Amino acid sequence: MNRKQKLIAAAALAAVAATWAIPAQAGRTLNAVKSRGMVVCGVNTAAPGFSGADSRGHWKGLDVDICRAVAAAVLKDANKVKFVPLSSEQRFTALQSGQIDILARNTTWSMSRDASQGSVFVAMDYLDGQGFMVPKKYKIHSAKQLNSATICVQTGTSSEKNLADFARANNIKYKPVVFSTTEATQGAFISGRCQAYTTDRSDLAGARLRAKNPNDYVILPETISKEPLGMAIRRGDDDWFQIVRWSFYTMVEAEELGITQKNADSLRSSKNPNVRRLLGLEEDLGRMIGLDKQWSYRIIKQVGNYGESFEANLGPKTPLGLSRGLNRLWTKGGILISPPIR
Repeated sequence: MNRKQKLIAAAALAAVAATWAIPAQAGRTLNAVKSRGMVVCGVNTAAPGFSGADSRGHWKGLDVDICRAVAAAVLKDANKVKFVPLSSEQRFTALQSGQIDILARNTTWSMSRDASQGSVFVAMDYLDGQGFMVPKKYKIHSAKQLNSATICVQTGTSSEKNLADFARANNIKYKPVVFSTTEATQGAFISGRCQAYTTDRSDLAGARLRAKNPNDYVILPETISKEPLGMAIRRGDDDWFQIVRWSFYTMVEAEELGITQKNADSLRSSKNPNVRRLLGLEEDLGRMIGLDKQWSYRIIKQVGNYGESFEANLGPKTPLGLSRGLNRLWTKGGILISPPIR
């Protein structure tokens, strides 16, 4: 082997070694979280039902509960979470830079985001779809009637690209009016700067609540995209990936098994092996992901199951009034399912 061949071989071995070294980085987020005693979650600046802070600075929502579940699992206290409100343009930069540990900002899981943003999606927590909202006074009954309309849309979102695709496919010309934050986009539409507003249908329901008279607005029937919303973490941290993933799936599995915040303690006498595993009574599953035996019990007891969170934040009895739809459990006709926790 001559000198040139030796150099090439050495470079190849170095590349392989670098690849093998990646798992050695795993666990750095978990260590940082334990060191600071706080999970840092990036959330939407204002997304009713998913994340939002009240006048006392108390955060609530489906995404908020998922972050609290991780804190309960890792730090034994669901309240040990710092919420960082982020715009669409800020969110992936904040994740890549280490400013946040989890991006839980009702973000659409797409191939480009999963492959090129230095992030990896953990699970889908809500299936949504993009729609349009218009004032009733315009008497528009279909999104295909929006030719020549001004349409409010948030920049840096999948909504912006979906709008362009929909318009192109249906030969619709429109004038986009873009803003960098949810509040600015919603405010512009409510104030009359745009004839229509497009985003995920759950966001449209939230935006309508900002109006003085919500009944003055109608959400059009078309759903022009699939929007699987989910949590993301930095790529390459397998330990943290497993913790966030299984913290969420614990909430789903608990609903399927009928375990709630209120009955979790009474069910400790259950003979059902699945229930007993989830309550930390049999098999030390936590050890496989670097947690203690009671991690999943704490999630249920301190946060609740997925159905409880949905009903409290998004369901028919909330101002949003959303039905579960496809986000029902698979046993009830929906697509929500947890891999077996065993």
